[in-house]
Amino acid sequence: MKAEIEQREVREENRKIRYLRFLVDFSILSIQLDDLSFEEALDRVENVKRAACSLFPGKEETFELIYRPRFHRVIQERFGLSSEGR
Repeated sequence: MKAEIEQREVREENRKIRYLRFLVDFSILSIQLDDLSFEEALDRVENVKRAACSLFPGKEETFELIYRPRFHRVIQERFGLSSEGR
């Protein structure tokens, strides 16, 4: 019984991870390809962060360490920003 519950929890965790990965990848593509303003691109990142924090409460710092740099790099490339202000 306990093993079943643990397996279910692992499956749910994996589902959340796959969903977050999809959100991040889709949002990065959207920033790269869609006709977004700089502010809209930043909003997209914040929306993904809110979703990530909803899926994984208390993991804001993890988002900042793993995903924020990816988004920052994509936004830099898309809008031609220098990295000096970082």
